[in-house]
Amino acid sequence: MKLQKPKGTADILPQESQKWQYVEMMARAVFEDYNFREIRTPLFESYELFSRATGETSDIVTKEMYDFDDKGGRHIALRPEGTASTVRAYIENKLFAPEVPKPVKMYYMGSMFRYERPQSGRLREFHQFGVECFGAKNPAIDVEIIAMAQSLFEQIGISGVTLHLNSLGDLETRKAYRTALIDYLTPFESQLSKDSQRRLHENPLRVLDSKEKEDKEIVKGAPSILDYLTEESQNHFDMTRELLDGLGIDYVIDTNMVRGLDYYNDTIFEFIVDVKGQELTVCAGGRYDGLVEYFDGPATPG
Repeated sequence: MKLQKPKGTADILPQESQKWQYVEMMARAVFEDYNFREIRTPLFESYELFSRATGETSDIVTKEMYDFDDKGGRHIALRPEGTASTVRAYIENKLFAPEVPKPVKMYYMGSMFRYERPQSGRLREFHQFGVECFGAKNPAIDVEIIAMAQSLFEQIGISGVTLHLNSLGDLETRKAYRTALIDYLTPFESQLSKDSQRRLHENPLRVLDSKEKEDKEIVKGAPSILDYLTEESQNHFDMTRELLDGLGIDYVIDTNMVRGLDYYNDTIFEFIVDVKGQELTVCAGGRYDGLVEYFDGPATPG
């Protein structure tokens, strides 16, 4: 039997690893300039951590998770993203304690795993940088992280990047918008892709994120979530935009952007670059003010 690397993985050979080391070095320097400090979490965690954090109906849980029962009968998953593990570590290690200076700002680097169809720019083991900030509700931290990402792109020479911005509002916002979106999509149900027909009943906001051509045409006429923002969420979004404008950071409002995970609220963003006619997201994130509390930690904006 000829031994080969698993499908969807890649060897980083010595002549290539030097480039990786350079990018990692530049990223560490930028993150630490903004007072973020490194955290290293396990490559595998309890399956429940990721299923609860990302949402039981998310593609990550239903299609992409590498999960298994270990010899002790524990349901384990390889980490598909870094936020859930960092939230777990924040709670387990009591970084919310009064004696710990706030906000708590952490970054990580490492392998993530998703069972996806291998293609250009998408592997089953992929490498991710991430930052998390706990204890700051002010829109200024949203803008700081966006500005930090832009600074990193400049440092490592990534050009032609466009910032896409949206707000998912608060729970009241999403409840009202969910109703409006269902009302809009239901007459088109038979024309939606099979995945989007399922999403319509489980989590209709995910229909907006579909990559299927027929779905994209339908959602062009969908109502905008920005029309359903509560006063508090509207003020947060307005201030975020004002701060970005003040820094001279260009952006486009993308009302169909919802991100692929259930824990986001208010500000979400993606940095997108065009590579040979294909749009690639090189950085993305957003707020998750309820996630720490959802995992039985204290109420903590993040």
